[in-house]
Amino acid sequence: MRTTLVTGASGFLGAHVVAAALTRSRSEATLADPLGPPVVAQSRGPALLAPRFGPGPRDAAEWIERDLTGEGAVELLDAVRPEEVIHCAAMSRTAACEAEPELAVELNARVPGAIAAWCAARGARLIHVSTDLVFGATDAPSGGFEEEAEPAPLSVYGRTKLEGEQAVLDAFPSATVARLPLLYGNSGGRGLGASDSLLEALERGDRPRLFVDEWRTPLEVSNAAEALVELLEFDHGGALHLAGPDRVTRHEFGLAVLAAMGLEPGAARAEIEEAHQADLDPGAPRPRDVSLDARLAARHLETALRGVEAGMARAVAP
Repeated sequence: MRTTLVTGASGFLGAHVVAAALTRSRSEATLADPLGPPVVAQSRGPALLAPRFGPGPRDAAEWIERDLTGEGAVELLDAVRPEEVIHCAAMSRTAACEAEPELAVELNARVPGAIAAWCAARGARLIHVSTDLVFGATDAPSGGFEEEAEPAPLSVYGRTKLEGEQAVLDAFPSATVARLPLLYGNSGGRGLGASDSLLEALERGDRPRLFVDEWRTPLEVSNAAEALVELLEFDHGGALHLAGPDRVTRHEFGLAVLAAMGLEPGAARAEIEEAHQADLDPGAPRPRDVSLDARLAARHLETALRGVEAGMARAVAP
């Protein structure tokens, strides 16, 4: 029976990918196997710290606590022997990557390469999650960066994620490298992602400063997870962009989040402050515009990639 492995399963994205993978498995359930094909969820920390999304029980997935550094990734794969892997685990905090670049290389480049080599040797399907921040040295063209655009990252995080992409495709050209944009949505009360981190800051009494000269193509996190799981059925080797259709500034995005929470435009503008990149020292280089063109994915996937208004409506739905 097919086994699907999700790495980084306790993270903001990973928890939603586990939920989407379980939904897919339940759709294939039988009387003899009421949970459907198994889903294995890897986390570096205790599984109980991961939120549960969707209607299925937590124990519908098999949770394994494992560090992927060193030989950890290959040891996990040898133990689970999955037919499918969605590799979400990464060192994703930009400041942390700047502070510990060697660890960023290990987690964002070497580990993905090892996973890809294992999958290639055994014919396992691999979806490797990457980022829009492999771009940034130049602004996105009108319509966003297409898959064939030349990457040019600014930060250690972007550079190591690009090295990871290259390591994956060198080892396994049939793997899919799914580049994701700024993600937002329900983080299970953890203050993760672009919308929950904003709302948590407001709850602390802060007045966040959001850039009016930084553009992204945000995507709601459960929407991204559903698309990643659908990609397991889509035979595409190389890069593929999964992003929302709306190109918005960080400030425009903040206003959309507050509108979804019921604030009138005037009240929303009073809660956040307009800022320019030159006004702040972010601690690491920030690109101005890494908008992604996701038309290729939209043409081939049944999962619709939603704009910010529809995505936020889903994120705040009970």
